[in-house]
Amino acid sequence: MDLGNYDALWLLFALPVAILPACIWSFYRKRRALKILAGVEIIEKINSSVSLPRQVFKAIILMTAFVLIVIALSRPICNPHPKEIKRKGRDVVILLDVSRSMLAEDIKPNRLQRATIAINDMMAGLGGDRIAIVTFAGDSTVRCPLTNDYSFVRMVLNNITTESTTLGGTRVGDAIRDATKKVFDDQVREYRDIILITDGDDHDSFPIPAAEAAGAEGIRIIAIGLGDEKEGSLIPITGPDGRKTFLEYAGKPVRSRLDGDTLRKVALATPGGRYVPVVTGTFDLDEIYDWLIASERKRELESAQMMQYDEIFQLFLAMGIALIFCEALISERKKI
Repeated sequence: MDLGNYDALWLLFALPVAILPACIWSFYRKRRALKILAGVEIIEKINSSVSLPRQVFKAIILMTAFVLIVIALSRPICNPHPKEIKRKGRDVVILLDVSRSMLAEDIKPNRLQRATIAINDMMAGLGGDRIAIVTFAGDSTVRCPLTNDYSFVRMVLNNITTESTTLGGTRVGDAIRDATKKVFDDQVREYRDIILITDGDDHDSFPIPAAEAAGAEGIRIIAIGLGDEKEGSLIPITGPDGRKTFLEYAGKPVRSRLDGDTLRKVALATPGGRYVPVVTGTFDLDEIYDWLIASERKRELESAQMMQYDEIFQLFLAMGIALIFCEALISERKKI
């Protein structure tokens, strides 16, 4: 027999620390109350009909019931037997723009931070899909290969900043090409998605032909557009002295605008692709994921063998409850 929840055993420390002292204290308080409320003759008559061994026995029954209930909470398991678990899922690459335009604050706290928060929220609802993270600006970097280790994905995600790439600018097309060639394998042409999160401000990297090439490989692109499409937003930068200013070019402040038209064409260039214009509104990537990816067909991934056990907590729980009922039925009085 083994236990599925060893932490529950910490409750057993309550037995010597709290429950046993409470029982002793209750005996003491009962005798003291009798001395205050009754005379010596009455106490002797009461004590002559009350059995101290029975009182102790009832206390032992309650403490035993407590131990059995704690054992039940620790989830005792037995009869281990191997079981093959078949997993299904899709391969999903999160293509995240980390250029300086993603620091624009038209989405709070800014576009990049809001994107990472949304990806973290999405991770809570994944059910077997393999996830990869690729960051891009003027160049692209595979931060995390396809994996089911979601804790590792979160660790990588939490370390992403606008310094995660070496070159400035935004080259969406190059990022799509790198994700297609460097992340996905060539064994299966289906069940593959790219979630592109960007403001779409591309610098002559030909993203639409790149998307068409990815679509020819059976890859679907879901483009998430962030930012104000009309007025745009200033790009804040923080100097070495900690002072906040705004990015300028040729003496004029730079405004970053969402290029929704390009992102729409990029998404529609792939089979089943979708463009989701978040703009400056609510960004619930978990809902988008459920709507567009989790509901899609999945391929069988590698199976794994896991040990399965039979849980027997019900037996200990039933014995504990039975002892509590028995304790209530046992009288403290001596048999006459």
